Formats: sequence, C-alpha cells, structure tokens
Amino acid sequence: MKYKSLLITLFLCLMTTGIFIACNNITQKKATPAISLADMDTSVDPGHDFDAYANGGWKKLNPLPADRSRFGSFDKLAELAEKQLNGLVKETASKKNEKGTIADKTATLFNLGMDSLKIKQQGLKPLEHYFQEIEKIKSMEDVEIEIARFHTYGFSPLFGFYGSTDAKNSSMVIAQLTQGGIGMPDRDYYINDDARSKDLRTKYVVYIEKLHKLLGDDEATAKKSAQTIMSLETRLAKASMTRLEQRDPIKTYNKITTKELIDLSPSFNWNRYFVSQGVGDPGEINLNQPLFIKEVSAVIKEVPVEDWKVYLRWNLINSTASYLSDDFVNAKFDFFGRAMSGVEKMRPRWKRVLGVTSGALSEAIGQLYVAKYFPAEAKQRMVKLVENLRVALGERIKNLEWMGPETKLKALEKLHAINVKIGYPDKWRDYSGLEIVDDSYVLNVIRSNQFETAFNYSKINKPVDKTQWFMSPQTVNAYYAPDMNEIVFPAAILQPPFFFLHGDDAVNYGAIGVVIGHELTHGFDDQGRKYDKVGNLTEWWTPEDSKLFDEKTKELADQYSSFIVIDSIHADGKLSLGENIADFGGLNISHQAFKLASKETNPIDGFTPDQRFYLAYAHVWADNIRDKEILRRTKEDPHSLGKYRVIGPLRNLPEFYAAFNIKPGQPMYLDEAKRAKIW
Repeated sequence: MKYKSLLITLFLCLMTTGIFIACNNITQKKATPAISLADMDTSVDPGHDFDAYANGGWKKLNPLPADRSRFGSFDKLAELAEKQLNGLVKETASKKNEKGTIADKTATLFNLGMDSLKIKQQGLKPLEHYFQEIEKIKSMEDVEIEIARFHTYGFSPLFGFYGSTDAKNSSMVIAQLTQGGIGMPDRDYYINDDARSKDLRTKYVVYIEKLHKLLGDDEATAKKSAQTIMSLETRLAKASMTRLEQRDPIKTYNKITTKELIDLSPSFNWNRYFVSQGVGDPGEINLNQPLFIKEVSAVIKEVPVEDWKVYLRWNLINSTASYLSDDFVNAKFDFFGRAMSGVEKMRPRWKRVLGVTSGALSEAIGQLYVAKYFPAEAKQRMVKLVENLRVALGERIKNLEWMGPETKLKALEKLHAINVKIGYPDKWRDYSGLEIVDDSYVLNVIRSNQFETAFNYSKINKPVDKTQWFMSPQTVNAYYAPDMNEIVFPAAILQPPFFFLHGDDAVNYGAIGVVIGHELTHGFDDQGRKYDKVGNLTEWWTPEDSKLFDEKTKELADQYSSFIVIDSIHADGKLSLGENIADFGGLNISHQAFKLASKETNPIDGFTPDQRFYLAYAHVWADNIRDKEILRRTKEDPHSLGKYRVIGPLRNLPEFYAAFNIKPGQPMYLDEAKRAKIW
C-alpha cells in the first residue's frame, strides 16, 4: 500500500489489518501446510487464470462473512488473532490494576467501550461541552478559534495540519498543511457525474440528515443543515488535488515561510492558529496542496458564521458517532459500511473496541504481543532473507541494459543505505502522558486523539527520530519510508501465509521474500526513486535514464488499465503504478534471491520449488470481495485488487511461464514484446 500519513509517506505492502498469531510452528505447519490442494482449483488451467487455479478452492471454502467487504487468507488468520489479542486485553481488563498504569489505561478504555448500556444511558451528555463551544460562536474569529481547537481534538475541519519530514531536508521535521474538511473519502464523489457518485451523494445527504435528527433537529432543520454541509464540502472538494496528483511528491512539496503563507491565504489568522496548536511560529511550512490552502482564505471570507456553526457541529458528531450509542453507530455504518463497501453486517462490538484500544495504546499493547507471540528465530531468519534480497536487487541493478553507469552507481549506493527494522522498536513509546479516565468511552477516544496530536506537533522543527516506528508490532503490514530510506516489517506479518518459520525456502521466498522485495523496490518505483540515499527529494537520475524508466513503467500502467474489474469499469493503472512496480520488482528480486540462496530441487507434494514459489505468492492474495468494495477500491486504493496482484505481474515473468508451461494463446501469456522489463 501507499498512503500519505500524518506522520510520514509510507509505501505499504499489504492491506492493513491487525493479525496476531501464536508461534507453535510445528503444530501450525502440520495443521496448515504452506501449499494445500484444498486451496487450489486444479480443474482450471494455470495458463488460463492463475488466480483461479491457485486460489479457487480457498475462495469456495471461505465465503464472504456478512461483516466484511473483502475477506482474504490473511483476514482469516486475523479472526483467530483478534481472539488472542482479546484474551490478552480481557485478562488485563478483568483485574484490579494500579491507577495510571498501562494495565489500568487498557482496562478502563476497553471496559468503557464494551459497556453499551452506559454509553446508551449517557447519550450525548459527554459531548455537551463541545456543542456549547460551537453555540457560543458569534464571529469569524470565533470560527477560526474553534477550528483550531477541533484540530487538537484530532478532528480535521477545513484543512489538515501535522508535522512530517522535510522532503528536501530529511533530517528535520517541519510543519505541513494539507487539504481536508470533506466527509466522504474522496473528492471525486462530490464532483463526478457517474451513477455511483450521484448515488453516494444522495445517500451521504440522507446520512447527514439522519445524524442531525438524532441530535434532536426537526426534519426541516436537518435537511437545511445537510444542504449547507454538502455545499461547503463540495466547494472544498473542487479545490482539492486528485489522488493521482497527490502521488507525485514533487507536486506536493511547496515549502514557504509563514509570511508567504499569510500572503497566499490572508483571510485566515495563521499566526493565531499556530500558537493555538502549540508550535508558535513554525518558520517554514510545506503546503501539500497550495491551491487548496489559498481556497481556505476564500471560504473563510465568504461563508457566513451560521453556516460554519452547522459545519462544525457536523464535524463533531460525524467524528464521534462510532463511539456513541447504537443509533449513531448504525447510522454511520449504513453509509460507510453498506453504501460505500456493500458490507451487510457490522463487526462485533468486542472487535471494534479492541481495535480502538489497540490503536490508542499501540506500542504498549504491542509489547504484550511481542512478549508472548514473537519468536527470536523469526527475526534472525528475516535478517538473512532481507540481505539475500538486497544482494539480488544489487545484481539486477548492475545488469540493467537500459540504465547508465552514473545512475547505477547511485542506485547501488541507495540500496546499500536502506535501513531495515524487523519485529518491534528498540525503544518503546512512553504513554504516561495519555490520560484515560473512567467517565465515558467517547471522551477517552478524544483524549487519545489529543495525545497523538500533541505527540506529532512536538516533533515540528526538531531532528527526525530515526528510531520511531509508524506501525505497531501487532500490524500485519510492511512499509518503505522514502524520506528515511528504510523498510519496516512489524512482528505480526512474520506468520503464515507470509512467513513460515520452518517452511521450505520456496514458499518463504515466494511469500515474505516477495514482500521484502516489494518494499525494496518501492525505493525505486515511479515516486520512491525521486528520493536519494539519505531520503531527500532530489533528481539523482540522468535525464536519459529517467525518460527510459518512464517509458518502461508506462507499459505496466497500460497493462493494468486494460483489466476490467467489473462491468465496464477498468482498473486504474496510473493510480496503482507504484504498487504494481513493487509487486513486479518484488517477484523478480525474490525469485533471483531464491535461486542464489537455495539448493532445493526436489518436488514437495507434487510441486517443483519454482511452482511452490509462485503458488505461495498467489496464496497471499487469495480473497473474496464485494462489488461495491471493488468499485470503492478502484477509485481510492493505490493497490490493485487481489486478483490482479496475482495475474498482473506474473504475465511478465518468463520464469513463471517455464514453471507452469504457459503457452502462446493462453490468457496468462503475453507476447515477449509486450512484457514489461523494469527492475
């Protein structure tokens, strides 16, 4: 995956999902073989559809649960893992703990979240103070003060503000301003005229009206408020960059001084805002979307105070609805779950509360997980795998025919400089400043937001903390951080189907090996390549090599854009280009590393080592997915759908053709002249 987080640009490997797996590996290996015939559909020719061949059995055995929009092989493990984490947290929650300790904070937050009766009885009372703040607004100065206050609560009306690495001075954290202020997940939903966008706009208005009625508004007031909110959010959406534009770090790097910001956006009192956030005069600020920040000044000047009060009231209730009584929770689910993704049923309360608790105390709970479930041997084997993949990528760079010697030299320097983090942080985070009080669930969520916001703001205008992790150990994912030039593998990903501690080399290189290769390749994808060995955004390629690279990656983008995901809707090969390059590179690199490091030649369970390599890779992406989720992800997600993460890169690999005897004329076969050749 690749997302712009509030902390750092992370080039992520997989869909984020918290997985925690016990490491009784011998029993696990016997119960769940790395390659199982039951997961396959051998009636399908691998040359026709390798995803169906490798994963057809799994898809039949694992129909979509009602509370999922997508369910994959790792999601299945997550269900068992959540129960394990639930056991850890419930054990803590059932004890009498010393006040102020991590155990006490964990127990208090979890127990309050699980107490649905108390949440119902309290109703909106915990939020009374916040609603009163909004009611007291009389002037535009009051509006700006309230927007600033909301930002400290972790809400993002109008725009976003945070601290992150200066892309052209990667040793320092600077202030960042970014577009925001809309309730739907993408600006295109407000603007596009396709049937799905129009339908979602209609349902979003219904959702806004529903929440206002739950606040006690009559129908006429609710409808009027909904129109006010939609009008303002649509205006913000029109001023926003598209997701594709935001992929380009050069377009989103626009560093200016505070004075220049005030000149660009004069109607908003930026000096007062920065002081209210506790950062004083930040000096230099990066504008991720300058035109949007310019529009902030215009809307502040033109939108009346009463409309801002409606908008802020909406931001408050929309941001907290998930932590209130069931009528609010269900209303939010109806839109974001059912309408957006096609989910039929909400996840059980204990899973939702567990996720909030784990998020609020991420590294503290991560310590519990690591102590119980993460074996030292997993880290040792990962270190070896990473270095083997690094060697393989180095060999591939040296042998590239299209890249010149000057760029090759710098590419090798960058490769050797990539830092690797495995398992968990060397320095655990301090949560002593996080206040968790036995009053209400929603107030503790807001306190947690305030704690995280203050933690982020405290880093502005300070050196980058190279020890910081941007994922908890209990997260099944991995990332490449271009501005730190590092790859990170949390403990929880080092489990089947990604990593088999006692598995054969073929399956480990095919699964976790490709994940490693994927993250390494992100340092050299269409955007990651723009950062040098120390993480600075700079042009270190020769113009000739840059041109050749763009030509070669366009071939891959065009391939993916030709895939029809549903009906007449095509995949977006440009939006997903970085992830597709990383999948393609990861497969090439890991297969080469496998051949260099392993002497395996004998078949296991009837499959050759090469066949097991590609089957292990495919199995990582086994999933079932709803039609609405297909459409949502195609619009919003820079990752290709699971099916195309299997068949897309494999169609370009001659080693795959040899392993499964792929023949001309079959759908999995591409003429050699049409195959992408990048890393």
